Amino acid sequence: MNTILHLGLGSFHRAHQAVYVHQLRELGDTRWSIAGGNLRPDMLDTIAALQAQGGAYTLETVTPQGERSYTRITSIQRVLSYQEDLAPLVAVAADPATRIISFTVTEAGYYLDASNQLDWASFPDLRADLAAVKAGQAGHTLYGALVTMLRARMNAGAGPVTLMNCDNLRHNGDRSRGGLLQFIDAVGDTALKDWVQAHTSSPNAMVDRITPRPTPDVAQRVKAATGLDDPAALMGESFIQWVIEDRFIAGRPEWERVSVEMVDSVDAYEEAKIRLLNATHSCIAWAGTLIGYRYIHEGTHHDVIRRFAYDYVTDDVIPVLDTPEHPCPIHLPRYRDVVLDRFGNPAIADTNQRVAMDGFSKIPGFIAPTIRERLARGEPIDSVALLPALFLAYLQRWHTGQIPYTYQDQAMQPEAAHAMCEAPDPVAAFCADTTLWGELAGDARLVDAVRRASERVSRFVTAHTGVRPAST
Repeated sequence: MNTILHLGLGSFHRAHQAVYVHQLRELGDTRWSIAGGNLRPDMLDTIAALQAQGGAYTLETVTPQGERSYTRITSIQRVLSYQEDLAPLVAVAADPATRIISFTVTEAGYYLDASNQLDWASFPDLRADLAAVKAGQAGHTLYGALVTMLRARMNAGAGPVTLMNCDNLRHNGDRSRGGLLQFIDAVGDTALKDWVQAHTSSPNAMVDRITPRPTPDVAQRVKAATGLDDPAALMGESFIQWVIEDRFIAGRPEWERVSVEMVDSVDAYEEAKIRLLNATHSCIAWAGTLIGYRYIHEGTHHDVIRRFAYDYVTDDVIPVLDTPEHPCPIHLPRYRDVVLDRFGNPAIADTNQRVAMDGFSKIPGFIAPTIRERLARGEPIDSVALLPALFLAYLQRWHTGQIPYTYQDQAMQPEAAHAMCEAPDPVAAFCADTTLWGELAGDARLVDAVRRASERVSRFVTAHTGVRPAST
């Protein structure tokens, strides 16, 4: 049997990649299974529940019409316990039967700046991981962990392996591979670098399925519908999509049998998804939070917020993704409307808290490219500028302790974010931040557009809450 070793047994992997492998096994192709674990000591209750259930769990899916269905997913055959030295993961990584190492560590877990260079200065945990690996200890960032595992595989003579990124990161295979090679350079292990370049591949992929954090009522519905007590149960929308470049160095499952799109290039799918779906999702989460909403569907059904999202896509994104010189193979207006319908599904009950996180990765990854391309063409950026303006207003609310939930952002330096909000001109300080904007930082056209958009956001919040936000 061939093994996929997956790093990060969170909800998205279990509602997405594991589902496709399960579907293939249900067709009778049992040549592939998943072994998985985490790089950090988190999700311990879920890991324990999965281990007690032999890796099986129940997935609830919900259509936009509110129809629910339940599937017992059994593709994860081994759930690996966390150890500080990552020994269980390393053992599987060094097994010749392991042909793919896949991972979901969130966009912020790649530590890349706007030039796709590892941002050593901004991330103390990355520097600490480098020191640990140099000292012969296991790494716990993605890169440090992969160095630990791939060294073991190289030394075992276990053969080639595909490194498969499953996160919402533009050019995710290429960029994570670049980060890994930079990390190996910093370690100084030239033998490992040569081995990785010769014995691994890193296909780009586009993944899509809305998967909220499980709440207790998911397990309650599973119990009522199936009779199973399943503390590892989770839910997701009925929509699912996976597009992968067919560059696997050591074989792969026949995913095309279960509707995975195997392609030469994911670029068009990736750009459409990141800009029309991911950026719009964040827009709705930030705007909804500002007026007191808890759920994504509430903001999606709010006329003004929906118009913010619709105009952003229609005015500024579609014109740069679908041009006479480079026509898009996807019907983008239809895709926009499907996305908004998905976000409006109340049965998903996806929270603004989940979607609003990691703004310091999402601005440069999801939003800045559209601004950069519009400006390069001499075109206005009024609609897209509303998204960073919403995030700035959200950040100012966080700065004063008025976000009604914990905001998580791996790429944010809290002291720098607080200083930005306390600056005499927060808009100028925000637009000058190189983590967010790269070479666009300080551009007068960006500052002017975000300033105008911030006034729109201020009027919007005041109209719907009666409270004027902090001055921008």
